[in-house]
Amino acid sequence: MFMQINIKKILIIFLSLFFFSITGAEEIFLSLKKNKVNVRYGPSLESPIKYIYKKINLPIKQIDKKENWRRIIDLKNNSGWIHKSQLKPINSVIPLKDKILFKKPSLFSKPIAQIKKGRILVIKKCENNWCKVRSAKFNGWVQTDNIWGSIK
Repeated sequence: MFMQINIKKILIIFLSLFFFSITGAEEIFLSLKKNKVNVRYGPSLESPIKYIYKKINLPIKQIDKKENWRRIIDLKNNSGWIHKSQLKPINSVIPLKDKILFKKPSLFSKPIAQIKKGRILVIKKCENNWCKVRSAKFNGWVQTDNIWGSIK
């Protein structure tokens, strides 16, 4: 009886670890390299264009890959295939809520601007739970909670 309980516990632990190792796979975020990027229905130049992004540095998440193509999904759940030549390592994030841009990485620092949700912020560097970012008009620090993208 004691042996049966231990075997059941071991099996449960093993299956739990296996499940979490599969579901805990690292998310891969990328950014758009250019101001105009075609998103296609399939992974080839012969595949029709589904839509066109017109935002350089837009962060997107890679959900699949096939040779030189990456299947992506964006913040609004739009998906499609982009050639890897149109992508670069992640360098931007999008706030999911309005944020305050601070002069230094501290809530006690001088506020510089209010950043509206959905704005693209280009990351310069990150420390602890803060990132130094650049928006269209401002440079400063934001907290990394409630953002879409990766802060690597």
